[in-house]
Amino acid sequence: MRAWQAVVAIVGALVVTGGQPPARGAVPTGFEERTVSVPEAGQPVAFKYRLLKPAVVEPGRKYPVVFFLHGAGERGSDNELQLMYLPTWLADEENRRRHPCFVVVPQCRADHRWVEIDWSAKKSLPQKPEMTVDMTAAVAALDAVMQSEPVDPDRVYLTGISMGGYGSWDLAARRPERFAAVIPICGGGDEATAPKLKALPIWCFHGDDDKAVPVERSRTMVEAVKAAGGTVKYTEYAGVGHDSWTPAYRDPVTLDWLFAQRR
Repeated sequence: MRAWQAVVAIVGALVVTGGQPPARGAVPTGFEERTVSVPEAGQPVAFKYRLLKPAVVEPGRKYPVVFFLHGAGERGSDNELQLMYLPTWLADEENRRRHPCFVVVPQCRADHRWVEIDWSAKKSLPQKPEMTVDMTAAVAALDAVMQSEPVDPDRVYLTGISMGGYGSWDLAARRPERFAAVIPICGGGDEATAPKLKALPIWCFHGDDDKAVPVERSRTMVEAVKAAGGTVKYTEYAGVGHDSWTPAYRDPVTLDWLFAQRR
């Protein structure tokens, strides 16, 4: 029995509750509107993003950063849809008390992607040489926050769902030295990049009944990182479809693990 099969057998019996996902268009309190500009075809293009600061910023203290890449359904230009799921949950009172942090939430444009890849394909393609413009803008947003806020550079956490799960694998492979930990959820990546990821703490999640992103995309990445000498964690939810992020993020153990990691 492979390791991921053993995890399925254990996790399949668990039900993790945590309330309904946030409603579309509901902007949680505390998220500031920010803008960053990057070049595209020789012209500057403005990209909006949101920033949540710790409820109280103590003088002289540095705080971790959660860098969240949303899924395809939250693309657009309203600077609101991308706040669904993890950003909203991190903004609730208990999480802000338990895990004070900065939360950086860029928004990918409609009809664009964090990574140019076929999400439904069971097999990967080689990682492209350059990041997409939208991913470049997302990284520029993170850079801006790192430069302007009291951020702990050894506690920068990358996570994303679906399209953002692909984005998390891709960006982690491009900038492995930058992140203290990565949580890619129901995404996939180029297995050839696994050696770059072997030193990174990674916890990957996927549902085995996912019809949008084949579960094989997570399985093969996990196996590739392990073969490269990494110690990636993998949780596969039996009977769960595309929304594996709700049980993953709503389990307090997941966030406790994330915030315990240091570069």
